[in-house]
Amino acid sequence: MLTVWGRRDAFNVQKVLWFIGELGLEHRHIPAGGDHGGLDDPAFRAMNPHGRVPVIDDGGTVVWESHTILRYLAARYGKDAYWSQDPGERSRAERWMDWSGTTLQPDFLTGVFWGFYRTPAEQRDTAAVAQKLARCAAHMRLLDAELATRPWLGGDRFGLADIPAGTNLFRYFGIPIERPPVPHVEDWYRRLQERPAYREHVMLPFDHMAGRLSY
Repeated sequence: MLTVWGRRDAFNVQKVLWFIGELGLEHRHIPAGGDHGGLDDPAFRAMNPHGRVPVIDDGGTVVWESHTILRYLAARYGKDAYWSQDPGERSRAERWMDWSGTTLQPDFLTGVFWGFYRTPAEQRDTAAVAQKLARCAAHMRLLDAELATRPWLGGDRFGLADIPAGTNLFRYFGIPIERPPVPHVEDWYRRLQERPAYREHVMLPFDHMAGRLSY
């Protein structure tokens, strides 16, 4: 059976569990990291020497790094719907995945969600947060322009491109920050909220993280 290690409230774990839900795969989830611990256990380090989640074991194939896991699952279980055999077509999803991982997520999750929401007010670097908020606003405007021409980030149907970027939206729209008007992103977010797997694995309460720097 497919086994997933990680905390359900961990951002990168949510991407993986969401996609597993979209694929309808039977799986076992083992809480790990944060209050659950276990990341320094020799057995876990044997799977992932970096000691981080998510990690999956799919019948003996161990994979770590969230976007690599997404690609693996798409190639193994979602070839028709999520993993084109044409490299050019497949790149439409992969470029947005990489952009989300290298640009959007660091600015929002690290810069804003951690720098603002998870950091106690007296410890915040307000100048750094303001800079990251401005960068996030620019990213959202870019996404808004892209989504003006199509319903999903990768094209005419939901796909792998939507998962890394779309995971940000629940927290982005759920914390008290200034946001630019982005009607096409908001429409995209509404469509994501209609998906049962998104509601189950991404739309989880996170108020316990407010002002809390520890996991």
